[in-house]
Amino acid sequence: MLSLFIWIAAHAAEALFCLWVLRWGGAERLEGTFASGFLISNFAPRWSAEGLKMAALILLVFCAVSFAAGLFVPGLRCWGSC
Repeated sequence: MLSLFIWIAAHAAEALFCLWVLRWGGAERLEGTFASGFLISNFAPRWSAEGLKMAALILLVFCAVSFAAGLFVPGLRCWGSC
């Protein structure tokens, strides 16, 4: 099982990345690059800024839900094989 500190740090990093894409110009910077497809989906390497923002919003919601669930059920804090 992951330590609580590492688990919180990983969720904070994911949330900051999603906020960067949503609010701080990350979508415009990644738009049309290979990195946008690599970070979001391997099947569509040229995402528009709007598509990146929608994907980041969905990831942010999932991150918040999984963070809240992991706070109350420590067994859910595991990523990959534990």
